[in-house]
Amino acid sequence: MSEQSRTYEERGRYRDSNFDNFRTMVGAGGLALLPQLQPSTAPPPPPPPPNNPPHIAAAPPPRFGSPRPPRPLLHRVASMEEFKQAHARFVKLGQLDRVGGGDLLSACALSAWGSLAHARSIFDALDERGAFHFNTMIRAYVDSSDPNTALCLYQEMVEQDVEPDGFTFPFALKACALLSSAVGEGAQLHASAIKSGFGADAYAQNGLISLYGRRGEIELSRKVFEQLGSNRTVASWSALLAAHARAGLWGECLRLFSSMTTTDRGGGMRPDESSIVSALSSCARLGALRAGRSIHSSLERNFAGLNVVVRTAVLDMYMKCGCPEKGMLVFDSMRDKNAWAYGVLISGLAAHGAGEKALEAFKEMSRDDGIEPDDAVFVGVLSACSHAGLVEEGLRCFDRMRLERRVEPNTQHYGCVVDLLGRAGKLDDALALVKSMPVGLPTDVAWRSLLSACKVHGNLELAECAMRSLVELGCAKAGDYVILSNMYSKMRRWDDAARVRTEMADLGLSQVPGVSRVEVKGRVYTFVSQDRSHPRCDGVNEMLYQMEWQLRFEGYKPDTSEVSSLLGAADDEAEKLQVVCRQSQKLAIAFALLNTSQGELIRVFANLRMSSECHTYTKLISKIFDRDVVVRDRNRFHRFQQGSCSCQDFW
Repeated sequence: MSEQSRTYEERGRYRDSNFDNFRTMVGAGGLALLPQLQPSTAPPPPPPPPNNPPHIAAAPPPRFGSPRPPRPLLHRVASMEEFKQAHARFVKLGQLDRVGGGDLLSACALSAWGSLAHARSIFDALDERGAFHFNTMIRAYVDSSDPNTALCLYQEMVEQDVEPDGFTFPFALKACALLSSAVGEGAQLHASAIKSGFGADAYAQNGLISLYGRRGEIELSRKVFEQLGSNRTVASWSALLAAHARAGLWGECLRLFSSMTTTDRGGGMRPDESSIVSALSSCARLGALRAGRSIHSSLERNFAGLNVVVRTAVLDMYMKCGCPEKGMLVFDSMRDKNAWAYGVLISGLAAHGAGEKALEAFKEMSRDDGIEPDDAVFVGVLSACSHAGLVEEGLRCFDRMRLERRVEPNTQHYGCVVDLLGRAGKLDDALALVKSMPVGLPTDVAWRSLLSACKVHGNLELAECAMRSLVELGCAKAGDYVILSNMYSKMRRWDDAARVRTEMADLGLSQVPGVSRVEVKGRVYTFVSQDRSHPRCDGVNEMLYQMEWQLRFEGYKPDTSEVSSLLGAADDEAEKLQVVCRQSQKLAIAFALLNTSQGELIRVFANLRMSSECHTYTKLISKIFDRDVVVRDRNRFHRFQQGSCSCQDFW
């Protein structure tokens, strides 16, 4: 059989068997590998030249009693044990040629039951390897989150003068996208694709969109996307959506999703599950509940049999938008729950302070569904115990994780337990735990948790110790300096507060400004602390004045002790009052009170931990204006009703 005939057969077989999954893998931009909902529109592979029929097609039909051809045999394989038997039969029949070996390689490397190590041994044993064999292994390593080995194989392919084809570059480009250090390799691959005549190939272009998106070069991603023109596919849109979601451009991601699905805006495409996950993730981060509900409603109407990945994204959206009851309904409707879904549920309940419900879900996970919890699930459980003040339950869970489940605690687990002890006022125990952490395990998260606990309980001496440790580790952030400076200010140690601020400035660190978002009539509005440029600024200012005027009748007096002010002196009280009054959360609540109906729930999403002053302020607002207010800060949710908060003033 001619080389050309073999190449045709390999490429045709490769396209037929893997095309849908391949498009999704390249276009997902690093999200979960999801089944493609769009039908294949690729042209059929070119036919083999006459007089040179493909190898298997040319084989004579088996006589009665003779062995069956190997391909149907592989189709029946469902485990590695069965595969090894099939492998032995290939050897016995003498069919370990280039095509037969390729069948074995593909089955072992890409099947759910397969073994990448065994596939590599088959690959290494092949006397003759073509693009199909290299593509299969490169893809398998990418799927197994080993992009470094995938790129090494690509380099080996080039060194052996094996000509890359239209499937090589998308796989190799995704390997570069997964490997943050492979910036130069990505540029070289782009140039090689152009040189090989695949620069305009839609699948290679989708890989470039993902590559540039993962590197945060959104403009380059968009440029490649625009160059596709009428050749854009669902995978192209999906890659661009993922790039924007990963870069934190959530509003733009939702606008692109709307363009993708709207005919008069150039899209008109049925979204695949990867693009839906990107859109739902953006809704969750923005707190765009109405948009998230709309997407969920569309899914229920138009998509049958949603998989666990999409349903988990819906669950996450409701949890992060402040609707835990709706999230639990979504979870209960899932038939194929896994550890990831349970982890999202438990973490969501933890953020809402529902520690008991989170623990019940954790017990149900093993008892009813037989799912082994992973390290991420334990982070959620420990966080739930911390937010709910369940100290003994949290410590028992930590011990059980190590001794019974054989899950080695990582930095996040230790940070949660330190936070648990710190919130309960057991600062000495928390310090002892930090000092007992295994050598080699990063301790910055634990020291930071201890520093936050010291702020809550006013333990300045231990806070200074935690801060020194963070500085020595080279892990001190702007927020850490701000906490210590504010503690000095609260104790009227102005010189120390100024010194800490000066150190912070000398290091080039700046405090992250407070940003709050609120959804009103389906639109998300953003407010920044001290900002006076908002189009509705005058109305918001008037509302702020009315709110504070009414609060003073309830005995409210602004607390300026936590104000992050570089001035720091006692006679700066007037300026500090201005800072307190124009915090982003207050601006967002004022805007919502102006533009929503009485009785309508107000949801605010803030990027920083809520201050004690803002917490007291919002409790009084909920009572005086008779409005329920839900605030999601950096750590958890607070639901304010009639002057009380769901956190019970423990956050």
